[in-house]
Amino acid sequence: MEHQKNFDKEPREKEFVEKLVTLNRTCKTVKGGRRMSFSALTVVGDQKGRVGYGLGKANDVSEAIKKSIDRAKRNLIYIPMKNGTLPHEIIGKYKSSSVLLKPACSGTGIIAGGALRAVFECLGVQDVVVKSQGSNNPNNMIRAAFLAFNKMNSPKTVAARRGKTVAEIIAGRDGKKLEVATED
Repeated sequence: MEHQKNFDKEPREKEFVEKLVTLNRTCKTVKGGRRMSFSALTVVGDQKGRVGYGLGKANDVSEAIKKSIDRAKRNLIYIPMKNGTLPHEIIGKYKSSSVLLKPACSGTGIIAGGALRAVFECLGVQDVVVKSQGSNNPNNMIRAAFLAFNKMNSPKTVAARRGKTVAEIIAGRDGKKLEVATED
């Protein structure tokens, strides 16, 4: 019994950062009046490379947020990062939303608007440039970003797939000619 008392007193640090992106109220007119329902879109991440999003719907705001957070935790994906930014430039498209994700040099910060800023803050990326084109619907923009994340590869996986070393991949990406030391 005493062990349980001590367990409750210890402050636990949250494992994930949770950000509410949008909260929508919808009304349905019925015989007795209007029936309200809510939908919440949240992003959850550990700021170490794992991030997920979730959409929850309920008749109460707190229930909708709780459902969306639970769904976001179930949909976590890992994104490879390099020095606090993305490994390479990539475009993600979902319906009429298109998102261009570009790595940036250190000190740039997160240059992204609206829903995508929350995604990168939860992901733990410090430097990135994002350009969204087409629809600016938060649901579609986040889905486009996650489609881009799913296509993203780290230099290590690309090197393994091509049968090369990581140094050869990085040198080819930067446009430098790789000098190979040989014995004379």
